[in-house]
Amino acid sequence: MYPLYSPKTVDFLWGIRLNNNREWFLQNKQQYIDTLYEPTKALGKALFEPFLAKSGTVLKVSRIYRDARRHHPTPYKESLWISIRPDKPWWAENPCLFFEISPEGIRYGFCLWHPKADFMEAFRKKLEADPETLPKLLKNAEKATGIPVTADCYKRPKAAENPALAPYFAWKEHICCIRSAPFSPVVFSPELAQEVKEMLCALAPLYDYFTDISL
Repeated sequence: MYPLYSPKTVDFLWGIRLNNNREWFLQNKQQYIDTLYEPTKALGKALFEPFLAKSGTVLKVSRIYRDARRHHPTPYKESLWISIRPDKPWWAENPCLFFEISPEGIRYGFCLWHPKADFMEAFRKKLEADPETLPKLLKNAEKATGIPVTADCYKRPKAAENPALAPYFAWKEHICCIRSAPFSPVVFSPELAQEVKEMLCALAPLYDYFTDISL
């Protein structure tokens, strides 16, 4: 049995939010390792199993330490996350399947957070060439997860010759399908890996659609 989250995980997450300093962290570092980092790493390994054969897709597990070069006012992150994504430098520019745990609970699903303008231009060209695939993928994703795919839109949407594609031509960023949940007994049990894995697998066709653009 791999290490699981526990109420002590939640205690640590709230502790680092309220005491985001080196002295407190060093006093509680072992709790971080045992109750947050190791369970997150183990969960990531379990979630990545269905994606091992996907060429160019990697598993990343975050650490709690912030990048000191960015001069953030606090030295530690208040959440940890797992990402399954293309092997590219910055996750936010690329499609991503993810899981995150924070003081408020958990979130997981699909996101394409800050794609570059040329990526979205390639996305629109792909839509024009094949107007049927994306709507089907979105419908299937919502049917499987119960959650619609949403996006932030341009204030002045790009023009679409095909009126049926106009809603997608308006997409700019924050393209996502995310489930959020408070802490519950499931989070502290082996059932968590299975629940998250099922949703990520249901969203894998959407991930593949956007990954084909990013490669």
